[in-house]
Amino acid sequence: MFRLRGVKTDRDFWSLTALLGTMAAWGVNFAVVKYALAHLGVGAFLFIRFAALPPMAFALLVIVFRRRIRYTWPGRADLPRFVACGLIGHTAHIAIVMYGMNLSTAFSSSLVLTSGPLFTLIILAALGAERLRARQIAGTLVAFAGIVVFLADKFDRGHLSAGLGDLTLLAAAFLFSLYTVLARPLADRYGPLIVLAYTLLFGAPPLVLFNLPAFLAAPSGALTAAMWVALFFTVVVSSFLGWLGWAWVNSVRGLARCAPFQYLTPPIAGVVAWLTLGEVFTPLKVAGAAVTMTGIAWAQFGGGHPPPKEAAQPDSA
Repeated sequence: MFRLRGVKTDRDFWSLTALLGTMAAWGVNFAVVKYALAHLGVGAFLFIRFAALPPMAFALLVIVFRRRIRYTWPGRADLPRFVACGLIGHTAHIAIVMYGMNLSTAFSSSLVLTSGPLFTLIILAALGAERLRARQIAGTLVAFAGIVVFLADKFDRGHLSAGLGDLTLLAAAFLFSLYTVLARPLADRYGPLIVLAYTLLFGAPPLVLFNLPAFLAAPSGALTAAMWVALFFTVVVSSFLGWLGWAWVNSVRGLARCAPFQYLTPPIAGVVAWLTLGEVFTPLKVAGAAVTMTGIAWAQFGGGHPPPKEAAQPDSA
């Protein structure tokens, strides 16, 4: 049977396929979200997203587990981690991402959020799951220098709000890395569907309640056919299937092997934004993006193969 190089089992093949599909969906999603935010606003979009995701997750949970549904409830020892993942990964992270993207551009948002692996390395090092090597530290510094250059182009051209949006997205990137680190052991023990369903159970209600007035105040003509297509893609494909896929591939392949694939999202987001939204890329902006991604890659690969402790450490993902 033909196999891709480095792919040893069918599980490896399907996890790689799911990982590439997730990165492609997330890359396209930046332009889709920008379109939705422009027509609905941040509050209405957040309401629709988090009003739809929990019922979808629990409907699938019932289909999969049927009469065993009561056994999916998190154990007492894990319940605080589920709550923390819900509040960090959904309530805080997604809200900050949406407000940051509303100020920034699709490509800029994707690039800044790609700094997540840097924060993942720092968190793993702080937990003692991985020791940062000199090349990883140097790569981290280079990546942040590239982000500074990238932001300087916006501030230099007077795009203050876009620059502030990118700074906001840096905080969101840290929160996503923290969520990934906290959720990994839960995905190993419970599976990605249970993790998604119960983190949404704890993380979605605050956003639904807070953004209900914004949804009710949204323009009545905003939900066009094109908007429904956009909402289906961003809520069902990118959010629901994407988060399920991300949790599963991290459990199968490990954080260190999955994180580098996030570098695929900015090129995809940039091309899609150029084709659909007419985004313009200045030489300084491209240079800053190149330096940032080089630094992220250097930091990610500079340490060589991840030590066995990273794979075995329960809190390492």
